[in-house]
Order: sequence, then structure tokens, then C-alpha cells
Amino acid sequence: MIVILFRILILIAIALLMYTVYQYYRNPMRKLRIAKTRDEFFLLDELQNSKKNVQFVYKGCLFEGEKYVGTTEDSFEVVNIHVYTPEPDDLRGITRDDLYFLEKELLIRYPYAKIEWKHPINKLILTPVKE
Repeated sequence: MIVILFRILILIAIALLMYTVYQYYRNPMRKLRIAKTRDEFFLLDELQNSKKNVQFVYKGCLFEGEKYVGTTEDSFEVVNIHVYTPEPDDLRGITRDDLYFLEKELLIRYPYAKIEWKHPINKLILTPVKE
């Protein structure tokens, strides 16, 4: 009886271990960290959840955007995104064209949004993007 119970506990432990490994590889924050180390572009966002900030990595720099919901002509949409970086030292090497690329990527997902860059990023933006 004890042997059968021990085998069942081992099977449960193996199943739990496999589930943990599966969850680890599916974790979007892991993908964000990998993109940061590889200097790739990766955007982490839940389009349906306006309370959750958008996070994206570009050229090894992590950006976060706070989404604000407002009204458009027909519905409630995200109308403002305030973008900042928690680590301003990572901005080294980011050009104005890179910021325009990031704005276009955000506008693809949120066409009604006005992108506002926070300090020190806003010092590099001189002209607004034409829609």
C-alpha cells in the first residue's frame, strides 16, 4: 500500500515539475528579458486590459507606457500613452528615428493614442509624427 502511494506521489511530483517548466517557457517577462539581452524589438501588452502598462524593449532599452482611456467619436479607447524608461542609462545609442519607429509601432496597436515621451526622452523629440 505504501509503495503504491509513493508511486502516485512521484507521478504527481513529475507532473508538477513539467507544468512548472512549461509555465517558465511561456512567461512573457522571460521573453522580454531575452529580447533585451539580444537587442531586439519585443512588445509586451494586453490590448484588452487598459489598466496594464505596455512594456517594450528596443536596442537593449526597456520602455514602459502608461495607458489612459478616453473617449473618441464612437467609443472609449486608449487616447494617451505616457512612455518612460525606468533605466535612463540604457538610452545610450537610441536615435530620433528609433523613437519614431517605436511611436509607429504603438500607433499600429492604438490608432487613437497620443504618445507622450517623458523626461529625458522628450528632449530628443523635436517634431511630432505626421499621421
